[in-house]
Amino acid sequence: MHVHILGICGTFMGGIAALARAAGHKVTGCDRNVYPPMSTQLKKIGIDIHEGVDAAQLDLNPDCVVVGNVMSRGVEVVEAMLDRRQRYTSGPQWLAENVLHGRHVLAVAGTHGKTTTASMLAWILEDAGLAPGFLIGGIPGNFGESARVGESEFFVVEADEYDTAFFDKRAKFVHYRPQTVILNNLEFDHADIYKDIDAILWQFHQLLRTVPGKGRVIVNRADENLRRLIDMGCWTPVETFGIEDEADWTANFADKVERQISMRSPSGTTVETRWQMGGAHNLENALAAVAAASAVGVSFRKAVDALSRFEGVKRRMERTATVADIAIYDDFAHHPTAIYRTIESVRNRYPGHRVVVALEPRSNSMRLGVHNDTLADALQGADLIWMYRPDDMGAEFDASVAALGSKLRLFDDYDKLVNDMSIRVLSGDQVVFMSNGGFGSARQTLTALLQRTRGA
Repeated sequence: MHVHILGICGTFMGGIAALARAAGHKVTGCDRNVYPPMSTQLKKIGIDIHEGVDAAQLDLNPDCVVVGNVMSRGVEVVEAMLDRRQRYTSGPQWLAENVLHGRHVLAVAGTHGKTTTASMLAWILEDAGLAPGFLIGGIPGNFGESARVGESEFFVVEADEYDTAFFDKRAKFVHYRPQTVILNNLEFDHADIYKDIDAILWQFHQLLRTVPGKGRVIVNRADENLRRLIDMGCWTPVETFGIEDEADWTANFADKVERQISMRSPSGTTVETRWQMGGAHNLENALAAVAAASAVGVSFRKAVDALSRFEGVKRRMERTATVADIAIYDDFAHHPTAIYRTIESVRNRYPGHRVVVALEPRSNSMRLGVHNDTLADALQGADLIWMYRPDDMGAEFDASVAALGSKLRLFDDYDKLVNDMSIRVLSGDQVVFMSNGGFGSARQTLTALLQRTRGA
């Protein structure tokens, strides 16, 4: 079968492309912006990519067009697809019908931590010899790829609540029919498609309606919105996790710099290990992954031990360079809660060092002003903040970050931001670039500039 994918260079759709290719299909695709690393990865496995969204690409006459949710009515290739009455489907629907059907699906859902938790879970299953398949919105260091068909019945999927496609406004995760579900947390996000938290809760409720009675739902006990969700209806056994003693699965740090972790199972068994991660949020992620792995037969001790060999995820507090004792990180944090937790984690892990942040507020929710009331508080833990200000931010945004005072340096030009950073960062600084986009290559530019001016 020839599968043509619209929006192929996104992480999710790129993963769909890789899975389709591994299943033996001919795969082509298009995107508005074709650039590494995704374009390189796809071409390496034999996928031709067309740059642009013109109608001519459909002359390839594919058997099926898989439509990414970045595509909308009015886009030339979409209009041509409809006019020609070509067979089409969404990425989540294609995944459900061609990869997930008949398998034990472990879905990781929630506002924050999905990518890291899914990566941890896939690694625990792999380390236990279960050879899972997976589709993750990032690249786990232990695998070096975001998607794999796998060799067993188990498949780990990052279960996103964003909408499916222009013709299907349900959340992606309702297509997956999981047997095991992790619910990490639930906050208001995606203000471009959901009007309030109740609208998001309703989508999560649809997910719970698909989980069988013999499955397992693993829930963050401390999250009030998740408690509301369970109260709306759940027909599956629930286990809770958290860093408080009342949860079924609990964990804590066994040292002050968060390098030694201790976990306790519902039976009361306690296991400790060292790991490469940090932060209370990642400890919760890891605990949820251990609980999910235990639900499919991995021993508690083996699951915790696997965490000692977990190598993290690209763009999730990924240390990309160290120049003149200045550590530089790439992080995907773009919601105030994630920003706060990341800063807190770095401060705990590197006591006595300055934590400096460069932030690009580019999410749809941020641009719509949803986080204006909480962004400044989330950043207060940083010693210095450089922020790129997009042109479409209003006066309300400027007023909301004014509370940061002299620690905030605001720029509307990437190069000027980087130049200012280059003369103000100090030896020992932990420099974290936060964005769910490319940040104008500011991190890479700063790294090169420091290497030239301060030496490696």
